[in-house]
Amino acid sequence: MLERTTSFVGVLLRNRNMLNAVTRQLLLSGISDFIPALGLGSQLGLIRVYLGGALGVNTYLTYGFFNTIPQSLDEAAKSDGASHLQIFFGIILRLVTPILAVVALLSFISISSEFVITSVVPTDPDTQTLAVGLYSFVAETRSQNWGIFSAGAVLAAVPVMALFLFLQRYIVSGLVQGGMKG
Repeated sequence: MLERTTSFVGVLLRNRNMLNAVTRQLLLSGISDFIPALGLGSQLGLIRVYLGGALGVNTYLTYGFFNTIPQSLDEAAKSDGASHLQIFFGIILRLVTPILAVVALLSFISISSEFVITSVVPTDPDTQTLAVGLYSFVAETRSQNWGIFSAGAVLAAVPVMALFLFLQRYIVSGLVQGGMKG
């Protein structure tokens, strides 16, 4: 059986060679290789790009955090008669909430402030991010409206700050423990 059946990430990442191969493939593949296959001009295509964008970093952070959880907790819960689902949702998931909060915040920031992909790929202004829309205020030489641009930049920071303040208690512990190797 598996060494650590309750750790979902541990099950997925047991084979380090496979993880390294996938990571190398993601790093070496260009977006232009996948444009025809994924249909990146649509919202579904952009969602696919965003989901895969920070997958490597988030996976390593989460994997490092899961490795800090002692295996004795799993064994103690098993000896008390808990099922695998009870162990995962009742114990493990509660212990990893800091890293889940960090991953959620990092993903939200990267998606909401994304500029490069959404300025090139989508042709419809409705699928572009706020950063691209704000850039249109200062892009043309004769109609640079810096006041509206600055006000929009401040308003764009409000949701990120609100999410950060909501998740603040998890951020430091999640980043510190997720960055350590077990």
